[in-house]
Amino acid sequence: MDFHPILVSACLLGMRTRYDGTDSLRDEVVSLLDSAFLIPVCPEQMADLPTPRPSSEITDGDGRAVLEGKARVVDENGKDVTSSFLKGAREVLDIASDTGAKVAIFKEKSPSCGVLTIKRKGRTVPGSGVTTALLRTNGIVVKGVK
Repeated sequence: MDFHPILVSACLLGMRTRYDGTDSLRDEVVSLLDSAFLIPVCPEQMADLPTPRPSSEITDGDGRAVLEGKARVVDENGKDVTSSFLKGAREVLDIASDTGAKVAIFKEKSPSCGVLTIKRKGRTVPGSGVTTALLRTNGIVVKGVK
């Protein structure tokens, strides 16, 4: 069987990597283990942010605006964590490059992994997370899971 590498938000595979120390286990993602080589990633942990950690939001725009230096990522205590989010995104891109992964399956609403939506001020808004924006810029297809 020819297994293709796919990056996956670690929380979707049941790892307790979310900001609040929980997971977002999705059986439909775990079932892909039968046909793909899933590579769990958590950009925020890869940037040395602790778990649990204060929740964070992109202040304006979305991940693309952060990459362009037009927006910041700030945690719930007002601390600017933009550099950590950029570091985590670069780490995930390096893994994609090293493994040849051309596809990622990420958790929606995350400031790192959101694909179609992110959270801002308690509301779900259109936009992508920082890691998703960086991967897309580099030709990687990113699919979202709620």
